[in-house]
Amino acid sequence: MAKTGNGTAVKSKLRPLGDRLVVKPAGREEMTKSGIVLPDTAKEKPQRGSIVAAGEGRRDDDGKRVPMDVKVGDEVLFAKYAGTEFKLEEEDLLILSEKDVLAVVSD
Repeated sequence: MAKTGNGTAVKSKLRPLGDRLVVKPAGREEMTKSGIVLPDTAKEKPQRGSIVAAGEGRRDDDGKRVPMDVKVGDEVLFAKYAGTEFKLEEEDLLILSEKDVLAVVSD
């Protein structure tokens, strides 16, 4: 079970519906490679994160559940402006649809 930074289990707090995922975005760059500190307005939105909760998958035309290609714990790349940002107990999270996931990052 995934946990937030303060130790609270996200999975017990959130149950995404259908093909939706809750993702903890990777941190934004605070400084450039040359050492220049970036203000909040200049930071790029993260496009990488870790899945902390997942729905059961979408339903096809016959009403059968289609399993998802990703699972809790996967590190994924997603579209830059995909999903909806929200906070849960001071933790920044993102909820998005499985179709917004572009790739799974493997070690």
